[in-house]
Amino acid sequence: MTRSNLTETHTDSRDEAATVDEALAAAAHAFAARNPRSARQYERAVEVMPGGNTRSVLFYEPFPLAMAKGEGCRLWDADGHEYLDFIAEFSAGIYGHSNPRIRAAIEAAIDDGLNLSGHNLLESRLAKAVCDRFASLESVRFTNSGTEANLMMLATAKAFTGRGKIIVFVGGYHGGVLTFARGANIVNVPHEFLYAEYNDLDSVRRLLADNASEVAAILVEPMQGASGCIVADESFLQGLRELASTHGALLMFDEVMTSRLAPGGLQSTLGIAPDLTSLGKYIGGGMSFGAFGGRADIMAQFDPRKSGALQHAGTFNNNVMTMAAGWTGLTQIYTPEAARALTARGDALREALNARFGAAGVALRFIGIGSLMNLQITARPVRSVRDIDASKNVFKDLFFFHLIEHGIYIARRGYVVLSLPVGDAETARFESAVAAFIERYAHILPRSDQAAS
Repeated sequence: MTRSNLTETHTDSRDEAATVDEALAAAAHAFAARNPRSARQYERAVEVMPGGNTRSVLFYEPFPLAMAKGEGCRLWDADGHEYLDFIAEFSAGIYGHSNPRIRAAIEAAIDDGLNLSGHNLLESRLAKAVCDRFASLESVRFTNSGTEANLMMLATAKAFTGRGKIIVFVGGYHGGVLTFARGANIVNVPHEFLYAEYNDLDSVRRLLADNASEVAAILVEPMQGASGCIVADESFLQGLRELASTHGALLMFDEVMTSRLAPGGLQSTLGIAPDLTSLGKYIGGGMSFGAFGGRADIMAQFDPRKSGALQHAGTFNNNVMTMAAGWTGLTQIYTPEAARALTARGDALREALNARFGAAGVALRFIGIGSLMNLQITARPVRSVRDIDASKNVFKDLFFFHLIEHGIYIARRGYVVLSLPVGDAETARFESAVAAFIERYAHILPRSDQAAS
């Protein structure tokens, strides 16, 4: 079934459901009816995987779509429906699906062998491109994921400072074993974490005062991505830089997501130089990849020429596919000019969508920066995860199913990501689908005047 077949059955007129729960139930029922092959695929997966799932974020009820193919900024599911991809592998897929230059680089690299059991000709080339791009990185090491990069960054800071405590922020996400949505998490690695409040510098001051000479580092995202694209105040991040320096702790920026938002990462826009930075996602050309780096004196702990050097293993840290794809992507495709253009496109789309919400008087808005944004059900500012009312996520669910019906694929939590193949036609279709959502459900959407009262 093509996209036109998928969308010609939907209606943009007012939905007759009296409540959001009724509307969501109807939307989920229609979704299930349209996707029998995805349903069968999920049933097969459940037989051999817990909940039919091996990556938690991808699951949603009644069952997740099974994707069969991707090309450019388009996806096709098991039932043949075509979608505009507005999630882009949760920001990893900046180049779209099967970019021909990325594919050519990978194919050329593996012609000479997948893993070469030693140093190769490609790893230092990518390392130089990364250090050239991100000014605070004087030296860098590669990993296989952003999670791994952050784990290594924590160990690096503790070894360098000789201290054991790490300040993190409620709502932060630094990988599958470093997740702080509401604080502590049973799957997290057992570092001694101290929990501060995002965009609240006083909460950090108190922790530093109470743990004098014990804090190794402050780990922060310049924008909390997984918690809903919550943007940090510039003064907050600058304050963290000053506090870390004053107390002999390291400032660590997790830019696994936000590095795409400017040629030199969000830190370059802010004019703040962290001591260590973690990277991932697109830096490896969309392959499995992570990196951490920063000040040369800190990273020198890994110099194997030195006695007692820190160990850092990983069979695929320098695999030729990622090394080739990463260098091609960073130097030939996602150039500084391309980075600025994609950020501008995302800013323009977010502003256009919020203008529609404002004109309709509904308490919905997209927050974020550039090509990363998230729908929030509020008319008030969102400065931390505490400002998000989880009871209203039902409206995000309804928005998700509405966009699916219109042939647009996003994350169910309202997370939207632009990739390079997304152009004017695609953003116009997205805006049109949002306008249809407002018209269809205006009678049950929360009003901005009520939210502000």
